Amino acid sequence: MRCSRMRLTVTPPDEPAGAASHYRALERLYEAAPVNTLFPSRLEIPGEGRARLIFQVERAVFHAAGAAHGTVYFKMLDDAAFYAANTLVTDRFLLTTSFNLHFTKPVREGEVIAEGRWVSGRKRVLVAESRLVDADGDEIGRGTGTFMRSRIALSGLPGYADRR
Repeated sequence: MRCSRMRLTVTPPDEPAGAASHYRALERLYEAAPVNTLFPSRLEIPGEGRARLIFQVERAVFHAAGAAHGTVYFKMLDDAAFYAANTLVTDRFLLTTSFNLHFTKPVREGEVIAEGRWVSGRKRVLVAESRLVDADGDEIGRGTGTFMRSRIALSGLPGYADRR
């Protein structure tokens, strides 16, 4: 009788279990923030240095000319970049110290995706960028933010420490 060789393939996990727990806690932190009751949206963190927000733009946020006000662009871009950066910081809440944004197209009602990506920095200051894409797949805005570690512990914030 002939023996055949078994191949054993081990696929390492994409992220350590602690990282996934941190990402879920950041998603809960986003959901718990009172400001997000004003902006129908959902945060997804697929991995280190990345964040994705799905927003529903409604007429309630339009300016007089019938498109989303710039505050909505800022909120989406800042949040996506912020959470992408905060995936790298597990103990402290980050603060936005500066944010530069560019409007490229007006957006009306519908779904908008904000994609954030960490660019540089890991110690005290982090830089991340983000972009907005409308339901047609067109870029409608982009931005770059600088974020600084605060003295606020993530573990003490509503949503972050909650386990579901």
